[in-house]
Amino acid sequence: MRSRVIGFSWRRVECSTRPYDLRVECSSRYAGGVTDRTPAPDDVPWLDAAQLRDWRALMGLVMTLPPALDAELKQDAGLNSFEYHVLAALSEAEHQALPMSELAILSRGSRSRLSHAVSRLEDAGWVERRACAEAGVRTAAHLTPAGRRKLEASAPGHVREARRLVVDHLTPEQFAALGEAARMILRLTAPELDEDNAEACLAALEGLDAAG
Repeated sequence: MRSRVIGFSWRRVECSTRPYDLRVECSSRYAGGVTDRTPAPDDVPWLDAAQLRDWRALMGLVMTLPPALDAELKQDAGLNSFEYHVLAALSEAEHQALPMSELAILSRGSRSRLSHAVSRLEDAGWVERRACAEAGVRTAAHLTPAGRRKLEASAPGHVREARRLVVDHLTPEQFAALGEAARMILRLTAPELDEDNAEACLAALEGLDAAG
């Protein structure tokens, strides 16, 4: 009887994998018996123990870091991370304004999510939406003076929290490797949000504007 890892949860679950076992007893603190009437596959690329340990750490990171960063921003600034990055993207743009399609790329979010975020930022007086004459019928988001002041007041606490949770615990080499690994995965999970692809998308949008 072989033993095989059957999931990527917080604890390893090891079960009998005899073909056509009607009741497979699993040993863990949260899983009881599992009924499985299908043959155990032999071609599944299961993770080994070292890979599983790293995978669990990665899952823990992606599930806990964003809420931790959000918590600081919400408590100290009344913003969430996405709204903060919308303000940051506008602050770095020429004339502190961007067409909504370009802002969606730079803020790493869908257009629907961006529309909801900009509506809230508009209500607070930090962003304005205006017709973008340079881009045909498109709408542009503009950072208001109040929005600029809000970003400048929010940035120090956000940066301190990013350092406290991540940056200051890694060597420069580790942080660079983490960034490279993150970009590699992002190219697979959301290629339109990768930095290199984002720049290409922005260039294409600018080309359409010029052609129009």
